Amino acid sequence: GNRLNPLFCCSCIRPSTPFPKYIETMGILTVHLDRITNLADEDHIGNSDPYVKFELEQDNLFVDKDFGEMVSTKKKDEQNPVYGEDFHFNIPTLNNMELTVKVMDDDVGFDEKLGKCKIKLEDLGLSEEPMEIEKKVDNNVFSPDAYIYLKISYSE
Repeated sequence: GNRLNPLFCCSCIRPSTPFPKYIETMGILTVHLDRITNLADEDHIGNSDPYVKFELEQDNLFVDKDFGEMVSTKKKDEQNPVYGEDFHFNIPTLNNMELTVKVMDDDVGFDEKLGKCKIKLEDLGLSEEPMEIEKKVDNNVFSPDAYIYLKISYSE
């Protein structure tokens, strides 16, 4: 005389809900924005309030997949801004991933791009140990030799 109806056993009424697959396979890309040097020459001192915009996308044959953008704080009147800020992106892979780093100037009325560089992440051999990256900021209108200093790590 088992009076429990087997249709109502616990495992039937509470199906286990595992995480969707894609959550388990996401890695975390950490970009540490250290500093920028020589953003402008002396003629432009006091004219720029620089901030950095990171855009992450996967370069695919037909359509690029966007993994979001992040923006640093703004540094007032600073030609050699020090940020010391971390940014985290959740990504499934490093394959074909490209990080675009734009140095922007918070100008009245519109934001002006001071320069940018692109970093192909899969070529770096990233690991959980942060890798120091020093990149020249191209197309900088004010200074020929601005550099941005980053530390990038990736943990699966």
